[in-house]
Formats: sequence, C-alpha cells, structure tokens
Amino acid sequence: MGQTSTQREILLMTGTSFTSRQWNIKDESPDKNNKSEKERLEEACWFGVVKEILPELFHQSANEGKAFLWQIMEGKSFLELDMGEAPFEKDTFFSIDPYSFLNETHFN
Repeated sequence: MGQTSTQREILLMTGTSFTSRQWNIKDESPDKNNKSEKERLEEACWFGVVKEILPELFHQSANEGKAFLWQIMEGKSFLELDMGEAPFEKDTFFSIDPYSFLNETHFN
C-alpha cells in the first residue's frame, strides 16, 4: 500500500483586524515600516508565524509528517498558503482557491 501525505491549503483573508496586527518577527530591513499589511503578513508566514497564530491546524497525528510552507500565492483580498510534506500539484476540483473555481460558476 502506498504512503499518503497530507497537503494543506490555508486562506488568510487580508484587510481584517486579524491580519493588520503586528507580527513578532525579526526584520532587520530598513524599509520594514513601508511594507503593506499583505507584505508583512506574507513575510510573517515565511518566518513560521502561521504555526503560532493557527496552532489548531498543526496538531499532528501519529501518521502525519511535518508540514512545510512551499508556496504563498497572493490574491486580491487573501494570501493562499500551500503546505505539506513535499511540494504538490493541486487538484483544482478540491481546491479552496476561489480563482480555481470562480470561472466555472457561470455554468450553474
């Protein structure tokens, strides 16, 4: 039997009080105050803050491996995080990315 791995997609909505808060990351860049809310949130995710702010998503069962952040895609009002044990190709049918299924809504 083949081994399965857990893949996660997480949407973080921007423009909310949750995403506008200050993140505890070590940022030595001189332009850290000039970054937008979305840029600061993305940087915080790359520094691993997402596991601290959403710990309920990372309770691992005995058969799950570690989840690594592989990609962050920026939408108009959200950031989509792709996490898993290894890089993966998303099945757009099961994806929570609104851009993957909104093109098909006119058929309904």
